[in-house]
Amino acid sequence: MPVVFVAASQLPTPFAVFTMHGFREEATGREHVALTLGDVADGAPVLGRLHSECLTGDALFSLRCDCGFQLEAALRAIAKEGRGVLLYLRQEGRGIGLLNKIRAYELQDGGADTVEANERLGFGADQRDYGICLPMLKHLGISSLKLMTNNPRKLKALADMGIPVAERMPLQIEHNPHNKHYLATKAGKLGHLLGNQHQGEVEESL
Repeated sequence: MPVVFVAASQLPTPFAVFTMHGFREEATGREHVALTLGDVADGAPVLGRLHSECLTGDALFSLRCDCGFQLEAALRAIAKEGRGVLLYLRQEGRGIGLLNKIRAYELQDGGADTVEANERLGFGADQRDYGICLPMLKHLGISSLKLMTNNPRKLKALADMGIPVAERMPLQIEHNPHNKHYLATKAGKLGHLLGNQHQGEVEESL
């Protein structure tokens, strides 16, 4: 998938001063960024996360999901390590877009889970394409990752691209009354690796 590098700049944050690298998909015009800290091109596995855009969770503090909490936890972990990468991928709503995500939320308000809501709108449960990560990682000189994720699809996608995952780092967030069912659906229907944290909710949701 053709993705071109556009520019890089410093990005001061409460966690660290990252370098922000901007990329654009030639076919769609969608824009993605990578945040790096330290020397990520030295050949050693890099602590990293593939994070899909979630405006509601990342910017509007939604409690319906765990996205914003995971984003902050990942940036904190990279800052603590002093070295790492976060790919911020513009694939809102597992690839269905912001307005369709709001439509899916409306269905969830009526009792559907996240998978059922997407399917009722005519979409797959998860339509994200991680192929865009390969040219971004190559540009940054990253050949191996210590990946912060609970999602086995990300591990498979990287393996299929020839990017070894030296270690999977769980990124589990405590649930709240608004996202318990969401997390249970992730574990029960999408196979996310959440251990026993949501087992009761998983059994209830199946």
